[in-house]
Amino acid sequence: MYTPRAFAIDDLAALDRLIDADPFVTLVTTADGVPGVSHLPVLYRRAGDRIRLSGHWARPNPQARHGGRALAIVHGPHAYVSPGVYPDKESAARVPTWNYAVAHLGGTLRTFDDEAALGALVAALSHAHEARIGRDWTFEPERDDHRRQLRGIIGFHLEVDRAEIKFKLGQNHPVANIAAVAADLDARPEPRERAVAALMREHALPAATDPTQGD
Repeated sequence: MYTPRAFAIDDLAALDRLIDADPFVTLVTTADGVPGVSHLPVLYRRAGDRIRLSGHWARPNPQARHGGRALAIVHGPHAYVSPGVYPDKESAARVPTWNYAVAHLGGTLRTFDDEAALGALVAALSHAHEARIGRDWTFEPERDDHRRQLRGIIGFHLEVDRAEIKFKLGQNHPVANIAAVAADLDARPEPRERAVAALMREHALPAATDPTQGD
């Protein structure tokens, strides 16, 4: 991922918050030179610098037969930025852009299909996501019909050894521009746009400017 220095984040706590807000990732693999892509909810675990993502595919998914290197893309909030809100829009001939937060997690895939491990994974995933919406469905391993459903999936762990975090939030602009964009995004109706404004105040306002760095 092209990441100018001004946009690079090396604090894994920022990754924690990013994936906690949206644990639905894009998983990319290759087989015989052809990319395979799946969009999946995952469990995220981090202990220091050690990161693991866990999830599952439908058994017929061709990606479930891929092994080796893989890339998980974590999608953060994003927003269109109009040059009309910059105080220096005329003098600096500003143009439109897009502010966003994203992370690329590279690592090695390990697949599994034993019933106990799959049951534990489904139970953990459902517990995490049911809690988000105030529901209480749970996997019940003592039920034959629940266990039979496990035959239709393949589980995976992605052991991450490379984490690239990019927060493109206007760090290459003067402070006045960053503040103006954050205020504009705060006034918009979409929660993701207000989330970008919050990230800008946290990460971009303290940053020095470097007008040579772009998208």
